[in-house]
Amino acid sequence: MSDLHERAVQSDTQLLRLATAGSVDDGKSTLVGRLLYDTKSVLADQIDAVTRASVDRGLDTPDLSLLVDGLRAEREQGITIDVAYRYFATPKRSFVLADTPGHVQYTRNTVSGASTAQLVVLLVDARKGVVSQTRKHAAVLALLGVPKLVLAVNKIDLVEDPAAVFAQISAEFGELTSSLGWATEDVQEIPVSALHGDNVAVRSENTPYYDGPTLIEYLESVPVDADVHGRHETGLRFPVQYVIRPRTAEFPDYRGYAGQVAAGSVRPGDEVVVLPSGVRTTVERIDSADGAFDVAHAGRSVTLVLADDVDVSRGDIIATPEAAPEPLSEFEATVCWLAEKPLRPGARLLLKHGTRTTQAIVGTIDERFDEQNLSSVPSPESIELNEIARITVRVAEPIAADDYRVNRRSGSFLLIDPAGGNTLAAGLVGDGLADIELGDRVPA
Repeated sequence: MSDLHERAVQSDTQLLRLATAGSVDDGKSTLVGRLLYDTKSVLADQIDAVTRASVDRGLDTPDLSLLVDGLRAEREQGITIDVAYRYFATPKRSFVLADTPGHVQYTRNTVSGASTAQLVVLLVDARKGVVSQTRKHAAVLALLGVPKLVLAVNKIDLVEDPAAVFAQISAEFGELTSSLGWATEDVQEIPVSALHGDNVAVRSENTPYYDGPTLIEYLESVPVDADVHGRHETGLRFPVQYVIRPRTAEFPDYRGYAGQVAAGSVRPGDEVVVLPSGVRTTVERIDSADGAFDVAHAGRSVTLVLADDVDVSRGDIIATPEAAPEPLSEFEATVCWLAEKPLRPGARLLLKHGTRTTQAIVGTIDERFDEQNLSSVPSPESIELNEIARITVRVAEPIAADDYRVNRRSGSFLLIDPAGGNTLAAGLVGDGLADIELGDRVPA
């Protein structure tokens, strides 16, 4: 599939980054397989292999989940599974899909897959409706600031009164997403049968009560911001990854700062500020492996050459002076805890923000979010695996971070185990719970 991936990246059509989420056995693998099959994004020999395997199992139609369930055996053996990325395209748009596991213990992978998504397809089984894992996924997606959400009510062909079931699930889900801060126009509910292809690529005659788009039609037409990371215009954010000093006869005095533009854009002649030092200078040139650029937008990896000989190191951020964030030594944050060992106040960890890693101390745990009841528990003693909480953090070196609600990439960070190097939490700078309508506080 490497050729398809290359075409998706290089194509002139718009690229949409999406992710899937859902509970176990909601049909997510079948839906992803159906998307790949209906967009002709799988090879003929793969289809033949799936067809033979399905016949051997006594099935009348190909089991499309076999196209994407190659990781199931490894998962059952206890091998760690990361996010699997799939690439497909239609004449109107190219897609990169992050396929995440559905088990509750893989919430960390849902966080990883959805962190860069412009849209998430959240599945529910029509026979089960909105369950606790659905509410947890929706809460995590809200905290991650995913702009668009699709509710795919799958297996709609297996219920007795599909129109009533779809209406009831849509109403319940609409109430949930509204409480989590999504606008009505940013959520689309679609009744589907991934097994039979109803309303995936082709409009189904079996759902006369539904007159909206098919899933593919919606994915092709939904308006998305090309800059997935920025919610508001924040100006340039350029985390420095490497300082390049070749020290050759050809380039005796060359000093460049390599990294990826996280937000905004940069041009030669632009005035910039280096954070956290606050030193100002000007961009002299933008270099890359493909030559010099006149402009570099978000997502582009380049090397910036500055006009002045200033002190810039890995972990610094080059930004637009007028919109530069204030470097933070202590701040409020919302975290999703991803480790078996609970988090307690006073924990000494490492914090990774952009390309900077620094020592950090968790000050207080102010409240834990109860995603099932949309309420909060004030001042809990600890935070357990997969729980979400608002905390305070102190860092040894200031970080130039935006509020996550302003910019997803420059407002996110990781908490890391200093001993083993394992990721312990995904964090968002600021009060990520502020946009959520919380009910009464529940005593700890």
